[in-house]
Amino acid sequence: MAPDPSPTPAHAAPESPLLRRALAAMSAFTMLMTAPQIATIWVHHQAAGVSAWTWSAYLASALLWFWHGLRTGDRNIYLPCVGWIALDGAVIIGALVYG
Repeated sequence: MAPDPSPTPAHAAPESPLLRRALAAMSAFTMLMTAPQIATIWVHHQAAGVSAWTWSAYLASALLWFWHGLRTGDRNIYLPCVGWIALDGAVIIGALVYG
């Protein structure tokens, strides 16, 4: 039997501890950068200029990535998505309440 010439799937690439740490750090950093938006909405009751449609698109993306992460078993994908789903939801609800 001839060898299979198809490329190796990306998820089968060897683990890189440095990349995993960088991804985790960037996930935490970007979530922290969203905190001021949420504070402005919920503490100061100001949602002017915040688009519930835009944040709904972010939420839909986070849900899809969460599902993909669960299906592939990649914690670096699905765990940050839990945070993003909560953050996106907080912005959307705040934009609808105070916008």
